[in-house]
Amino acid sequence: MTAPTPPRSAIPYTRGAALPAILAQRIAVLDGAMGTMIQRYKLTEADFRGTRFADHPKDLKGNNDLLVMTRPDVISEIHRQYLDAGADIIETNTFGTTSVAQEDYGLEAHAYEMNVAAARLAREACDAFSTPDKPRFAAGALGPTPRTASISPDVNDPGARNVDFDTLRAAYYEQAKGLLEGGVDLFLVETIFDTLNAKAAIFALDELMEDTGERLPVIISGTVTDASGRILSGQTVTAFWHSVRHARPLAIGLNCALGAALMRPYIEELSKAADDTPISCYPNAGLPNPMSDTGFDETPDVTGRLVGEFASAGFLNIAGGCCGTTPDHIRAIAQKVSAYQPRRWGSKLFSGLVGEEAVA
Repeated sequence: MTAPTPPRSAIPYTRGAALPAILAQRIAVLDGAMGTMIQRYKLTEADFRGTRFADHPKDLKGNNDLLVMTRPDVISEIHRQYLDAGADIIETNTFGTTSVAQEDYGLEAHAYEMNVAAARLAREACDAFSTPDKPRFAAGALGPTPRTASISPDVNDPGARNVDFDTLRAAYYEQAKGLLEGGVDLFLVETIFDTLNAKAAIFALDELMEDTGERLPVIISGTVTDASGRILSGQTVTAFWHSVRHARPLAIGLNCALGAALMRPYIEELSKAADDTPISCYPNAGLPNPMSDTGFDETPDVTGRLVGEFASAGFLNIAGGCCGTTPDHIRAIAQKVSAYQPRRWGSKLFSGLVGEEAVA
């Protein structure tokens, strides 16, 4: 007779197993914006194409995810700059590396290969910087895709959709499988503007981990799009949390769309709602500012101070930066949050401490 499968909460992580203890001991630091850094290199269409895609029929400039294959030196250098700035966790350059997103460039058939390549670059950088006292972790980034399963793209047809759940689930499964093959330690479902898209990603991750026997931590990060305090598909921060808490994430958080000053009430709300789960936060560097070198208005000192205030208030377990942030921003954030204890969380059930004791 086959032994019964143990409950998910009793199955230990097979990768990234040190992360729960780290989040209980200190505030971990996530990296900053990949796109902001890529812009500094002023890459041309030829850089994006490389030799392999020189004759591709569609324009490829702006497809930052493709650079893991055509300019891996650039992506590796950016990873290393963030690690040197103090990041504990770096994200793979795969925000748009699903077949759904790559279809815009006619590269959907290459999505799997791109994810493997991206994960290997992040893995190599983490291995180069890891020490016994400060291990580094590669997070497989799963972005929202440019399509939404919950909202009609046609104002005249509320029931219209440009993608369905099964298509998203299959695309996310393929992406996550490639990231797993490339060597990531955890998954990050990020910049969620549509909870149904996120559920497709969560479903795919569950399928993959069941199929492979691997168990990786998962961080889930939503995006409050404006002062309404809601994500684009209409949920408040608290409602969003209750829609995804069944995934038992390592951490739940917010990123993008807003700078830290405007994000504060929403990260505070999430901190209260998800009192049994670690909290992550990586805001933009303020508001867009075309006169700035980064395209956003906050200097590293300002962003560092604001995120430091979140840490001082007891909101955070993971802190980093999104659009407009650079290694200097991450260095400032790391310096500020190091002065504070991490947020404490309670219940074992949804703590993300798979196979370990939760912190009271």
